[in-house]
Amino acid sequence: MSEKYETILKAQLNHRTIREFKDQPIPEELFNHLLEVARRTPTSTGLQSCSVIRITDKEVKAQLSKICRQEYVARAPELLVFIVDQHRNSQILKEMGGDSTKSGDMDKFFQSFTDACLMAQNVNNAVESLGLGAVYLGSILNDPGKTIELLGLPDYTFPVVGLGIGYPDEKPQLKPRMDMKLRVFANKYNSFAGDYLERLSDYDEEMTSYYDLREANRRSDSFTRQVEQRMTQGIPERQALMNDIVGQGFDLKLK
Repeated sequence: MSEKYETILKAQLNHRTIREFKDQPIPEELFNHLLEVARRTPTSTGLQSCSVIRITDKEVKAQLSKICRQEYVARAPELLVFIVDQHRNSQILKEMGGDSTKSGDMDKFFQSFTDACLMAQNVNNAVESLGLGAVYLGSILNDPGKTIELLGLPDYTFPVVGLGIGYPDEKPQLKPRMDMKLRVFANKYNSFAGDYLERLSDYDEEMTSYYDLREANRRSDSFTRQVEQRMTQGIPERQALMNDIVGQGFDLKLK
């Protein structure tokens, strides 16, 4: 294996979420390389139906940090929000005399959503390979309506995920992951119903010895306990995501 590929794999296998960054801007030339990586990301049917909003206004960052309920969001040197963007294609269709409402079906929504996820991951890989750090922010959907309003998102768009980027100012532990035997199956899904707690007992023990820097260096709870807590607790605004998606012009076609 070449040294180049070893470097890329090493960066991916040592992925750590970075929430604290040095007060050091990313050079514009380097940032433009990240945008080029975003541009070259695979896209469904070639329609390029996702976009990126670069947040440079400190007040907008502060408002997003309140939506995310994570104060460190406001301190990220670079903050990107990846969005579903069928608005552009709807306008192209309209200008060509077509029915622009065709841009709002759920197939196109999920194509765009997947494109945005792929683009964010592609950028993250590039970020880490360059020695920078990043934090994903699914929390921009804590209140989709406010995020949509704050970013001035038009019809046929929707926020997907944020990405804070900068030079790392912390060295978190490598977070444990469960054995891939529970996540990779041959030809069909394998359910271990009734046996998950036993199969995850070693992983639970490993997780309880992991220190999460978000919790002032306290040990983490077991994975199964986290599942119990997070699956039974929810953010009310996120329970109504579909209403916000419909509000952006997308048709769920629910029977």
